[in-house]
Amino acid sequence: MRLKPLLFSLLLCLSGTLAFGQHSGSVTGRIEDENGPLPGAAIRLKGTSQGTVTDLSGAFRLTNVPAGPITLAAGYIGYQTAELTVQATTGEVVIPIIKLTPEGKALSDVVVRGTMAASQIKAMSIKRNSLAMMDVMAADAIGKLPDRNAAEAVQRMPGVAVARYHGEADQATVRGVPFSWTSTLLNGTRMPSASVGGSRNAVLDAVPSEIIQYVQVAKALTPDMEGDAIGGSINFVTRVAPEFRKLSVSAAGGYNNFSKDGTYNASITYGDRFMKGKLGVMLTAAIWDRQWGTDEYVVSYNTGLPVPEQRYSLNSLLLKRYMGKRQTYGLNAGLEYRFNEKHRIFGRALHDKFNDIRPVYESYLLFNTNEYQLNYRYSYYQTRIDGGEMGGEHQLASRLKLDWSASNYVSEFYIDTPPTLPKDKRGLPIATFKQKLTKGFGGQASDGKRYLSFDSPNGVGDDPMHILPHLNDPTELMNPDQLTLRQLVIAQLGTKEADRVAQANVKYDVSSRFSLKVGGKFRHKYKESQNTSLVYLPGAAAGIPNSPPLVPLSQLERTDFPVRQNFFRNLGSSYDAFAMNSLTKNQLFDLFSPEFQQATKARDVSPISSATGRFDGTEDVLALYLMGEWNVTPKLKLFGGVRNEHTTVKLNGSSYKRETITENGQSKSVETVTPTKVKNDYHAFLPMIHVKYTPTQKSVLRAAFTRTFIRPNFSDLNPGENINTTTNPISISRGNINLKPTFASNFDVMGEYYFDNIGLLTGGLFYKKIKDYSFSNQTVETYNGLQALITQPQNLENASLKGLELGILRRFNFLPGFLSGLGVELNGTAIHSSLRVPRSVNNEMRYETTSLPNQSKFLFNAIVFYERKGLTIRLAGNFRGRSVEAINQQLGPDFYTWTDNNFTLDGSAAYTISDKFRVFVEVNNLTNEPVRMYMGKLERPTSTEWYSQRGQAGIRWDIF
Repeated sequence: MRLKPLLFSLLLCLSGTLAFGQHSGSVTGRIEDENGPLPGAAIRLKGTSQGTVTDLSGAFRLTNVPAGPITLAAGYIGYQTAELTVQATTGEVVIPIIKLTPEGKALSDVVVRGTMAASQIKAMSIKRNSLAMMDVMAADAIGKLPDRNAAEAVQRMPGVAVARYHGEADQATVRGVPFSWTSTLLNGTRMPSASVGGSRNAVLDAVPSEIIQYVQVAKALTPDMEGDAIGGSINFVTRVAPEFRKLSVSAAGGYNNFSKDGTYNASITYGDRFMKGKLGVMLTAAIWDRQWGTDEYVVSYNTGLPVPEQRYSLNSLLLKRYMGKRQTYGLNAGLEYRFNEKHRIFGRALHDKFNDIRPVYESYLLFNTNEYQLNYRYSYYQTRIDGGEMGGEHQLASRLKLDWSASNYVSEFYIDTPPTLPKDKRGLPIATFKQKLTKGFGGQASDGKRYLSFDSPNGVGDDPMHILPHLNDPTELMNPDQLTLRQLVIAQLGTKEADRVAQANVKYDVSSRFSLKVGGKFRHKYKESQNTSLVYLPGAAAGIPNSPPLVPLSQLERTDFPVRQNFFRNLGSSYDAFAMNSLTKNQLFDLFSPEFQQATKARDVSPISSATGRFDGTEDVLALYLMGEWNVTPKLKLFGGVRNEHTTVKLNGSSYKRETITENGQSKSVETVTPTKVKNDYHAFLPMIHVKYTPTQKSVLRAAFTRTFIRPNFSDLNPGENINTTTNPISISRGNINLKPTFASNFDVMGEYYFDNIGLLTGGLFYKKIKDYSFSNQTVETYNGLQALITQPQNLENASLKGLELGILRRFNFLPGFLSGLGVELNGTAIHSSLRVPRSVNNEMRYETTSLPNQSKFLFNAIVFYERKGLTIRLAGNFRGRSVEAINQQLGPDFYTWTDNNFTLDGSAAYTISDKFRVFVEVNNLTNEPVRMYMGKLERPTSTEWYSQRGQAGIRWDIF
């Protein structure tokens, strides 16, 4: 491996230079204020350029300190600089805790009595003193907005965008790139993924925000960070042992305006130190239980028709209601033991659980076949993240430091219903009913197809958001007596990732101006995934002679449609006729029982290819890096190095083949499934270089070149295919064993200016040159005589991305009286990406340019806050610009699927009754912003989803 000779040489260098420290020593200590540790505080040897910064616990170590009297200067944003004279020796000197006090009367009141300023100071101090281009959010800032999971918390940070899943953020990305291009870390190591789609995206709705101590968003990586992150990395640092005893509780109750039901949220945090401060313990528990609901308006088009103009005609309209319960539980434990100032060990344990329980009611208008379709499913999705880690930090000599850790985390998504089936056949149960219309739907255009009015050949069509049945017989309504059971499906969805990671880093201070760092990380990942379907047809639907008649919905046990009076209330037209009283949960489960299957002479018609949706395998990653840090002058710092990640992927799956053979003069179709083994082995050599220039105490300039990459998703490498027969049209997804990793060369420039009154102005430019971009291509094929939408990943040509990022945090405490409490926090990112998509038109190859999927042209956060005399009010707007979600390489840009602009407005208010007791209220989605998707044109919707407002009020009590 390329780095081995370098690492060996470095170790020889380290062993040979230890003796150079015999005339110098080290100084260790802590910097705090009256509330506790100050992370990111600067400590320097007065009169020299030598210095360092405190870690997240407020601790620091200065090495290469000459023996004799020295003066230390400690500074922090918004605080008075403190100086301390000590007698240094050739050994280690441990100094008393340095206490800092806020600067100025007005600022002192804000810092000490305010609820926001302290967290902003921490974030800015860590940002200013970090090596990487990084933004930081502290735990106490997360609690100031109505953000109850990790994804919702991070959406407020500059350049970060989130994906919303039925009203709650569940994924995050940096600088608007595809979500899988952002590395989501837990305490510095990439989180295993429980994404049901098989991607590497971490599922963040399972992580309650209360267990997070800091969020670090790195936009230009350093060699000691994991290199598979083209957009950047988001590191969630869980809570660790405090320096002082801590016990705090919070409790809140709320209301969901869509489900018309209540919610509650509670947490408790306890931390303390024992054995004269050597042993530290931290425990955090959180629960968030809420009712929720969503209406989704889904339109599909006949994109597979041979006549180009008819590809815009309507295939179906789906009116879908979700109504259920979500539960998020989190438990975090932290343990630390300090032997002395040179050695400490720590441990962390984590248990997060997310339950998503929801009945789903689906009413279809099938225009091509003149039918109604009713689906009822009972979804009980479960996601868990479990695991722990241990590690240590050791000052082996005055210039030599070692840190290490080992972790084992498991992330799993699974479904365990219905109980009427054996364990190996359980999954998501779906019952499908259909009703044939005698007279059919009206409203056809001149060619006999249904259209939106602007797509129609003669202008006859519907308004995009008011597609109506136009029944030729007005009495042919959806009727439980005529809706008969046609199909039962178990969608077997599940995924599990288990990561075992070991890593070690060694840092050696060659001199007061130059240090070297070397390290390695090994990760063994076990992956298993299932995306298969079990399909059962009643005998009469399968055409079996002498079968019992089809069972109508009216003969089965049903329950009232939930909150019927609000069904699609956001649309001016009424769809009440499609709000059908559907099955009870237990009745749905009973349909899959052996007794019901026998009574209806049901037949198992599961696709043979479904077996290819199962795979398992391993991924082994060995990463080694070499990094140097050089203080060229007191104001100029140069650092960088190389990282190499060697990846070996082995997957055990199966492939599907369908062919036509001739026997005895007759042709027949033969389907076969063959076990397969896939292996992918590659190196990622990643050079990185950073420059940091600090012209003044208030300003910082940064520049960086980095090379990063993204590994293919496991599901994309699996050669099998999955067929979903419950959608209309049928959807089929396939893998591609020939996918390559995607690499990027990244160029970043960033400037920062820090105001005196806890404020910040930032701006920067970035450019990414991308090689072997991988995207999900969509085509249309015929499957068993029906139209099917095929999705398959492919590598395309090179792409590029460039952008501008601006931000400002400004407090107006220089204004008189009441107005002094005002402030704003604004950040925006403008991004332009370019991707060439090849397409064959009339046997000629054409190239069409589009933006990268999931990449928004504009991201914007606007927070207006007021903070004075214990009162804090925040109004936060989050904007994510439109982005292409799916590329149709076969048909071209007019058939790409897009997500529209999305702007959400949230608010919160809190009042600090005393130093230990606070009351608060918070509201999400004040403007009831829907999530919209469309095909080609904004006027051609594919999905629109509403989820209304939710809010809660509660208390927070810091007991001690």
